Amino acid sequence: MKHEILESIAKASDIKKLNNEQLELLCAELRDEIITKVSETGGHLASNLGTVELTVAMHYVFDSPNEPIIWDVGHQCYSHKILTGRDITGIRGEGGLSGFPKSAESEHDLFVAGHASTSISAALGIAEAKKIFGDENSVVAVVGDGACSGGMIFEAMNNAGRSGTNIIVVLNDNEMSISPNVGAMAKYLANIRSKEGYFRFKDGFEHFLLKIPFIGKGIHSVLRNIKTFFKDMFYSSNTFEHFGFTYLGPADGHDIKMLIRTLRRAQSIKKPVLVHVNTVKGKGYEPAENNPSEFHGVAPFKIEDGKLKNESGDSFSSEFGKTLCKLAEKDEKICAITAAMTDGTGLRDFSEKYKERFFDVGIAEEHAMTFAAGLAAGGMKPVFAVYSTFLQRAYDQIIHDASIEPKHVVLGIDRAGIVGGDGETHQGTFDIPILTTIPGITIYSPSDYKELENNLETAFSSEGVQAVRYPRDSEKAVPEKFRKIYGDSDYFKGEKDCLIIAYGRLFAEAAFAAEKTGASVLKIGKVFPIEHELIEIAGKYKNIFFFEESVEFGSIAEHFGKMLSESGFEGNYKTFCVKGFVPHMKVEKAMKIHGLDRESMIKTVEEALK
Repeated sequence: MKHEILESIAKASDIKKLNNEQLELLCAELRDEIITKVSETGGHLASNLGTVELTVAMHYVFDSPNEPIIWDVGHQCYSHKILTGRDITGIRGEGGLSGFPKSAESEHDLFVAGHASTSISAALGIAEAKKIFGDENSVVAVVGDGACSGGMIFEAMNNAGRSGTNIIVVLNDNEMSISPNVGAMAKYLANIRSKEGYFRFKDGFEHFLLKIPFIGKGIHSVLRNIKTFFKDMFYSSNTFEHFGFTYLGPADGHDIKMLIRTLRRAQSIKKPVLVHVNTVKGKGYEPAENNPSEFHGVAPFKIEDGKLKNESGDSFSSEFGKTLCKLAEKDEKICAITAAMTDGTGLRDFSEKYKERFFDVGIAEEHAMTFAAGLAAGGMKPVFAVYSTFLQRAYDQIIHDASIEPKHVVLGIDRAGIVGGDGETHQGTFDIPILTTIPGITIYSPSDYKELENNLETAFSSEGVQAVRYPRDSEKAVPEKFRKIYGDSDYFKGEKDCLIIAYGRLFAEAAFAAEKTGASVLKIGKVFPIEHELIEIAGKYKNIFFFEESVEFGSIAEHFGKMLSESGFEGNYKTFCVKGFVPHMKVEKAMKIHGLDRESMIKTVEEALK
């Protein structure tokens, strides 16, 4: 497809010059551009295809960046990036654009967004700042219905609805987060969604009245004063209006003319407004429409049929799910919790086999953690499967609800360590420092699938909070002599006076480095609390190098070094950890930059042995 309209857009304001026919053509060209580019690099596809018309309409009505658009999560902002002058070629790769809004990229991105349910809080803060400075421009927050399962949304709405600011919340309702939405709010929105005919009738009738000479405006004014009566004929009182918002909708999110009229109406009200928009996730690309969960975040694929260019095989996530099913078959107390990530955490089979023991709580990690503690208090054995980056949101609950009075809760921490294309907002490099501050917690970090299975079995048969953390990829091959597994940790003695310490997937890198250099390797399986036996083994070496996919402060390497020092160690001890926030790039490149790949390990050992 030729992109004649898209190529004519040099800046966002150019959209305002287009007529309706050109706007519709622009939407088609945007879809083609997104499908083409994401098929090459991978990325968030279905969510972006669903918000094309909405994005075009917002930039047609609002004056970005003077009227900023704040995206929730941000995995639907590709059209926004393109329309604000950015090329998405190579998105999520080194040197390319971030897959999320990023203020360092553009003045049109005022707020970073990688986690859900933050947009209204951020937009309200910006709107209050504008009010203080006498700026009457609107601030727009785009939030998905999936994010409405997060309590932070309602905390913000409770604050915003009575604020008197020009905040406009656009609720993008596609009945999905990553997995299908669950809970009472999802049912409520589904009920409103079914009343889209009301909005079409109301919109058309108002348009008709305003066309009547002399008396049309008067009748329209009277009817606006009794609009609540007419609303209640179609559906009962509206929750959003109880929060203090003027409610507009539901509107067809793929009807560009209706969207523009609705957004203009919202812009003119000059107080908190919620615009409810119905969209279809994956709109315009059949494979994504049919399988929106599968095409939420996708690897490079073939456009003609949607099949992945490189089929991915097994992974730690899938093995976690298989192991959990096996354990649950033997133990009826085992149950599983996810925060809207059934597929991502490998729990699809569990959710189908053990429906009564599976709980998707929506995007609500704080609730999930306390809910898990409640299940444990009730005699169950819960596992909360969650990405490392999202576990950060439940820190208080792990301390207060699960640890002070110890509850037997297992944490299945997926995407631990460096994750690649999702960048700073999603790196799993903070869970170790967070968890090691909590008394009584136990942390495992398996290096392969068999060790994952062993760790989970041990975790379910133990007490207190038990964390099993693992990366997003598959297990790594290691030289044959490094395959033995004795227990929580393994020690492989080399001929040189140098010891490499590692855990998780870095053990494979350490094993190859040790084979090349003759160094010894200490693989830690139960990484915390650290066994004194490991300190005794390490203390015999002159040179010790600890490699770890974690930020350094609070890392296992830091704790290990402290214990070494207290034991009287006087040799050379160096730690190689993640330095700061890791931007989007391939995992392998990030490992190399931070000195965590096998070549860097080899170089470190060889220099020490000189």
